[in-house]
Amino acid sequence: MTEQILTSFEKVWRPRINAYLDENLRQVSDRELLTAAMRYSVLAGGKRLRPLLSLAVMTAFEQPITAANIRASVALELMHTYSLIHDDLPAMDNDALRRGEPTSHVKFGEDVAILAGDALQPLSFQWLADSGLPVDQIAQLTLALAQAAGPQGMVAGQVADVKDAGTQLALPALQQLHREKTGALIHYAIVAGAIQAGVPAAVRPELLAFGDAFGLAFQIYDDILDVTSTAAQLGKQTHKDAGEHKNTYPSLLGLAGAKGALAQAIATAQTAIGRAEQLSQRDLGLLASFLTYFTN
Repeated sequence: MTEQILTSFEKVWRPRINAYLDENLRQVSDRELLTAAMRYSVLAGGKRLRPLLSLAVMTAFEQPITAANIRASVALELMHTYSLIHDDLPAMDNDALRRGEPTSHVKFGEDVAILAGDALQPLSFQWLADSGLPVDQIAQLTLALAQAAGPQGMVAGQVADVKDAGTQLALPALQQLHREKTGALIHYAIVAGAIQAGVPAAVRPELLAFGDAFGLAFQIYDDILDVTSTAAQLGKQTHKDAGEHKNTYPSLLGLAGAKGALAQAIATAQTAIGRAEQLSQRDLGLLASFLTYFTN
Protein backbone atom coordinates (compact mmCIF):
# COMPACT_ATOMS: atom_id res chain seq x y z
CA MET A 1 0.00 0.00 0.00
CA THR A 2 2.80 2.42 0.93
CA GLU A 3 4.60 1.66 -2.32
CA GLN A 4 1.40 2.39 -4.24
CA ILE A 5 1.22 5.83 -2.65
CA LEU A 6 4.66 6.70 -4.01
CA THR A 7 3.97 5.13 -7.40
CA SER A 8 0.76 7.15 -7.80
CA PHE A 9 2.51 10.36 -6.80
CA GLU A 10 5.38 9.75 -9.21
CA LYS A 11 2.99 8.98 -12.07
CA VAL A 12 1.47 12.43 -11.67
CA TRP A 13 4.55 14.52 -11.03
CA ARG A 14 7.54 12.93 -12.73
CA PRO A 15 6.09 13.46 -16.26
CA ARG A 16 5.24 17.05 -15.33
CA ILE A 17 8.77 17.66 -14.07
CA ASN A 18 10.27 16.16 -17.23
CA ALA A 19 7.92 18.14 -19.49
CA TYR A 20 8.74 21.34 -17.63
CA LEU A 21 12.48 20.77 -18.00
CA ASP A 22 12.13 19.92 -21.69
CA GLU A 23 10.05 22.99 -22.49
CA ASN A 24 12.04 25.47 -20.44
CA LEU A 25 15.48 24.36 -21.60
CA ARG A 26 14.74 24.70 -25.32
CA GLN A 27 15.74 28.38 -25.61
CA VAL A 28 18.05 28.49 -22.60
CA SER A 29 21.01 29.90 -24.56
CA ASP A 30 21.74 31.49 -27.92
CA ARG A 31 24.65 29.02 -28.22
CA GLU A 32 23.22 25.86 -29.75
CA LEU A 33 26.05 23.67 -28.51
CA LEU A 34 25.66 24.87 -24.94
CA THR A 35 21.90 24.38 -25.06
CA ALA A 36 22.38 20.88 -26.46
CA ALA A 37 24.88 19.93 -23.74
CA MET A 38 22.67 21.26 -20.95
CA ARG A 39 19.60 19.51 -22.29
CA TYR A 40 21.49 16.27 -22.85
CA SER A 41 22.39 15.81 -19.20
CA VAL A 42 19.21 17.20 -17.66
CA LEU A 43 16.89 15.20 -19.90
CA ALA A 44 18.88 11.96 -19.79
CA GLY A 45 16.48 10.53 -17.23
CA GLY A 46 16.74 10.08 -13.52
CA LYS A 47 14.37 9.62 -10.61
CA ARG A 48 13.72 13.38 -10.11
CA LEU A 49 13.85 12.48 -6.43
CA ARG A 50 14.77 15.91 -5.11
CA PRO A 51 12.00 17.99 -6.70
CA LEU A 52 9.58 15.16 -5.93
CA LEU A 53 10.48 15.43 -2.23
CA SER A 54 9.79 19.18 -2.25
CA LEU A 55 6.46 18.66 -3.98
CA ALA A 56 5.59 15.84 -1.58
CA VAL A 57 6.11 18.10 1.44
CA MET A 58 3.81 20.70 -0.12
CA THR A 59 1.22 18.06 -0.95
CA ALA A 60 1.32 16.57 2.55
CA PHE A 61 0.74 20.01 4.07
CA GLU A 62 -2.03 20.86 1.59
CA GLN A 63 -0.18 23.64 -0.20
CA PRO A 64 -1.77 24.06 -3.66
CA ILE A 65 1.06 23.60 -6.14
CA THR A 66 1.27 26.57 -8.49
CA ALA A 67 3.45 27.23 -11.52
CA ALA A 68 5.76 29.18 -9.21
CA ASN A 69 6.12 26.18 -6.88
CA ILE A 70 6.92 23.91 -9.79
CA ARG A 71 9.61 26.23 -11.16
CA ALA A 72 11.23 26.65 -7.76
CA SER A 73 11.14 22.91 -7.08
CA VAL A 74 12.47 21.90 -10.49
CA ALA A 75 15.33 24.39 -10.13
CA LEU A 76 16.91 21.90 -7.75
CA GLU A 77 17.23 19.36 -10.55
CA LEU A 78 19.43 21.83 -12.44
CA MET A 79 21.77 22.11 -9.47
CA HIS A 80 21.83 18.34 -9.07
CA THR A 81 22.61 17.79 -12.75
CA TYR A 82 25.46 20.31 -12.67
CA SER A 83 26.99 18.30 -9.82
CA LEU A 84 26.70 15.05 -11.78
CA ILE A 85 28.36 16.52 -14.88
CA HIS A 86 31.33 17.74 -12.85
CA ASP A 87 31.45 14.58 -10.72
CA ASP A 88 31.83 12.48 -13.88
CA LEU A 89 34.78 14.46 -15.25
CA PRO A 90 38.19 12.78 -15.70
CA ALA A 91 39.64 14.98 -12.93
CA MET A 92 36.95 13.73 -10.55
CA ASP A 93 35.42 10.23 -10.86
CA ASN A 94 36.25 9.77 -14.57
CA ASP A 95 32.97 8.05 -15.41
CA ALA A 96 32.06 7.25 -19.01
CA LEU A 97 28.46 6.18 -18.35
CA ARG A 98 25.58 7.95 -16.61
CA ARG A 99 21.95 6.80 -16.70
CA GLY A 100 22.85 4.31 -19.39
CA GLU A 101 24.27 6.93 -21.77
CA PRO A 102 27.73 8.41 -22.39
CA THR A 103 28.56 11.09 -19.85
CA SER A 104 28.61 14.73 -20.88
CA HIS A 105 32.37 15.01 -21.34
CA VAL A 106 32.40 11.83 -23.46
CA LYS A 107 29.60 13.21 -25.65
CA PHE A 108 30.66 16.86 -25.91
CA GLY A 109 34.27 17.04 -24.68
CA GLU A 110 35.55 18.16 -21.30
CA ASP A 111 35.46 21.87 -22.12
CA VAL A 112 31.80 21.98 -23.11
CA ALA A 113 30.80 19.61 -20.30
CA ILE A 114 32.41 21.88 -17.71
CA LEU A 115 30.69 24.91 -19.21
CA ALA A 116 27.32 23.14 -19.31
CA GLY A 117 27.66 22.45 -15.60
CA ASP A 118 28.78 26.02 -15.03
CA ALA A 119 25.64 27.24 -16.79
CA LEU A 120 23.22 24.97 -14.96
CA GLN A 121 24.34 26.09 -11.51
CA PRO A 122 23.43 29.80 -11.88
CA LEU A 123 20.35 28.87 -13.89
CA SER A 124 19.01 27.09 -10.82
CA PHE A 125 19.21 30.37 -8.90
CA GLN A 126 17.68 32.24 -11.82
CA TRP A 127 14.66 29.93 -11.75
CA LEU A 128 14.25 30.56 -8.03
CA ALA A 129 14.55 34.32 -8.50
CA ASP A 130 12.06 34.59 -11.36
CA SER A 131 9.67 31.90 -10.11
CA GLY A 132 7.03 34.37 -8.97
CA LEU A 133 7.07 33.14 -5.38
CA PRO A 134 6.79 35.73 -2.57
CA VAL A 135 10.06 37.60 -2.17
CA ASP A 136 10.61 36.36 1.38
CA GLN A 137 10.35 32.76 0.19
CA ILE A 138 12.76 33.44 -2.70
CA ALA A 139 15.29 34.89 -0.27
CA GLN A 140 15.01 31.91 2.08
CA LEU A 141 15.26 29.39 -0.76
CA THR A 142 18.23 31.12 -2.37
CA LEU A 143 20.17 31.19 0.88
CA ALA A 144 19.32 27.57 1.71
CA LEU A 145 20.30 26.30 -1.75
CA ALA A 146 23.59 28.22 -1.71
CA GLN A 147 24.41 26.72 1.68
CA ALA A 148 23.48 23.20 0.57
CA ALA A 149 25.49 23.33 -2.65
CA GLY A 150 28.49 25.33 -1.48
CA PRO A 151 31.67 25.05 0.58
CA GLN A 152 29.90 23.73 3.68
CA GLY A 153 27.65 21.39 1.73
CA MET A 154 27.88 19.38 -1.47
CA VAL A 155 31.22 20.79 -2.66
CA ALA A 156 32.82 20.13 0.72
CA GLY A 157 31.68 16.53 0.48
CA GLN A 158 33.08 16.21 -3.02
CA VAL A 159 36.47 17.46 -1.83
CA ALA A 160 36.52 14.86 0.94
CA ASP A 161 35.41 12.15 -1.47
CA VAL A 162 38.26 12.92 -3.87
CA LYS A 163 41.05 13.79 -1.48
CA ASP A 164 40.39 11.14 1.17
CA ALA A 165 40.32 8.28 -1.34
CA GLY A 166 42.90 5.74 -0.24
CA THR A 167 42.63 6.82 3.41
CA GLN A 168 40.18 4.80 5.49
CA LEU A 169 37.89 7.24 7.26
CA ALA A 170 36.33 6.47 10.62
CA LEU A 171 32.55 6.17 10.64
CA PRO A 172 31.84 9.72 11.90
CA ALA A 173 33.99 11.22 9.14
CA LEU A 174 32.34 9.00 6.53
CA GLN A 175 28.91 10.08 7.74
CA GLN A 176 29.93 13.73 7.49
CA LEU A 177 31.24 13.19 3.95
CA HIS A 178 27.90 11.72 2.91
CA ARG A 179 25.85 14.36 4.75
CA GLU A 180 27.64 16.92 2.61
CA LYS A 181 28.10 15.18 -0.73
CA THR A 182 24.69 13.54 -1.06
CA GLY A 183 22.62 14.57 1.92
CA ALA A 184 22.88 18.35 1.57
CA LEU A 185 20.69 18.65 -1.54
CA ILE A 186 18.17 16.17 -0.12
CA HIS A 187 18.08 18.21 3.10
CA TYR A 188 17.45 21.29 0.96
CA ALA A 189 14.61 19.55 -0.89
CA ILE A 190 12.78 19.12 2.42
CA VAL A 191 13.62 22.68 3.50
CA ALA A 192 12.32 24.04 0.19
CA GLY A 193 9.03 22.19 0.51
CA ALA A 194 8.63 23.33 4.12
CA ILE A 195 9.29 26.98 3.22
CA GLN A 196 6.78 26.97 0.38
CA ALA A 197 4.14 25.10 2.40
CA GLY A 198 4.54 27.26 5.49
CA VAL A 199 5.22 24.23 7.69
CA PRO A 200 5.07 25.26 11.38
CA ALA A 201 8.45 25.85 13.01
CA ALA A 202 7.82 23.15 15.62
CA VAL A 203 7.40 20.50 12.92
CA ARG A 204 10.35 21.40 10.71
CA PRO A 205 13.12 19.78 12.82
CA GLU A 206 11.41 16.39 12.57
CA LEU A 207 10.88 16.77 8.82
CA LEU A 208 14.55 17.63 8.44
CA ALA A 209 15.55 14.69 10.62
CA PHE A 210 13.57 12.54 8.19
CA GLY A 211 15.32 14.17 5.22
CA ASP A 212 18.77 13.71 6.73
CA ALA A 213 18.13 10.04 7.54
CA PHE A 214 16.71 9.54 4.05
CA GLY A 215 19.80 11.16 2.52
CA LEU A 216 22.09 8.91 4.53
CA ALA A 217 20.07 5.84 3.53
CA PHE A 218 20.22 6.96 -0.11
CA GLN A 219 24.02 7.06 -0.08
CA ILE A 220 24.41 3.77 1.78
CA TYR A 221 22.01 2.14 -0.68
CA ASP A 222 24.01 3.54 -3.60
CA ASP A 223 27.22 2.18 -2.05
CA ILE A 224 25.62 -1.25 -1.71
CA LEU A 225 24.35 -1.23 -5.29
CA ASP A 226 27.85 -0.40 -6.55
CA VAL A 227 28.98 -3.68 -5.02
CA THR A 228 25.99 -5.89 -5.83
CA SER A 229 24.71 -4.65 -9.22
CA THR A 230 25.85 -4.58 -12.82
CA ALA A 231 26.37 -1.55 -15.04
CA ALA A 232 23.34 -2.60 -17.10
CA GLN A 233 21.17 -2.58 -14.00
CA LEU A 234 22.34 0.81 -12.71
CA GLY A 235 23.04 2.63 -15.96
CA LYS A 236 26.53 3.55 -14.75
CA GLN A 237 29.82 1.78 -14.15
CA THR A 238 29.86 -0.36 -11.02
CA HIS A 239 32.59 -1.74 -8.75
CA LYS A 240 34.58 1.47 -9.21
CA ASP A 241 34.57 2.55 -5.59
CA ALA A 242 36.66 -0.37 -4.39
CA GLY A 243 39.09 -0.07 -7.31
CA GLU A 244 39.62 3.62 -6.56
CA HIS A 245 39.79 3.01 -2.79
CA LYS A 246 36.83 5.30 -2.16
CA ASN A 247 35.35 5.60 1.30
CA THR A 248 32.05 3.70 1.30
CA TYR A 249 29.94 1.85 3.83
CA PRO A 250 30.76 -1.60 2.42
CA SER A 251 34.49 -0.81 2.48
CA LEU A 252 34.31 0.28 6.12
CA LEU A 253 31.65 -2.04 7.55
CA GLY A 254 31.48 -4.89 5.02
CA LEU A 255 28.38 -5.63 2.98
CA ALA A 256 26.43 -7.03 5.93
CA GLY A 257 27.40 -4.05 8.08
CA ALA A 258 26.36 -1.64 5.33
CA LYS A 259 22.97 -3.32 5.10
CA GLY A 260 22.62 -2.96 8.85
CA ALA A 261 23.48 0.73 8.64
CA LEU A 262 20.89 1.13 5.90
CA ALA A 263 18.22 -0.50 8.08
CA GLN A 264 19.16 1.80 10.95
CA ALA A 265 18.92 4.92 8.76
CA ILE A 266 15.49 3.83 7.48
CA ALA A 267 14.30 3.25 11.05
CA THR A 268 15.53 6.71 12.04
CA ALA A 269 13.61 8.23 9.13
CA GLN A 270 10.45 6.35 10.09
CA THR A 271 10.71 7.54 13.69
CA ALA A 272 11.16 11.15 12.59
CA ILE A 273 8.10 10.98 10.34
CA GLY A 274 6.09 9.53 13.19
CA ARG A 275 7.05 12.44 15.43
CA ALA A 276 6.28 14.94 12.64
CA GLU A 277 2.82 13.38 12.26
CA GLN A 278 2.14 13.76 15.97
CA LEU A 279 3.29 17.37 16.03
CA SER A 280 1.46 18.40 12.87
CA GLN A 281 -1.62 16.20 13.34
CA ARG A 282 -1.34 15.29 9.66
CA ASP A 283 -1.03 12.07 7.70
CA LEU A 284 2.50 12.11 6.30
CA GLY A 285 2.25 8.71 4.65
CA LEU A 286 3.26 10.24 1.32
CA LEU A 287 6.66 11.21 2.72
CA ALA A 288 7.03 7.87 4.48
CA SER A 289 6.34 6.14 1.16
CA PHE A 290 9.66 7.44 -0.22
CA LEU A 291 11.38 4.92 2.04
CA THR A 292 10.07 2.12 -0.19
CA TYR A 293 12.79 3.21 -2.62
CA PHE A 294 15.19 1.15 -0.50
CA THR A 295 13.10 -2.01 -0.49
CA ASN A 296 12.47 -2.30 -4.25
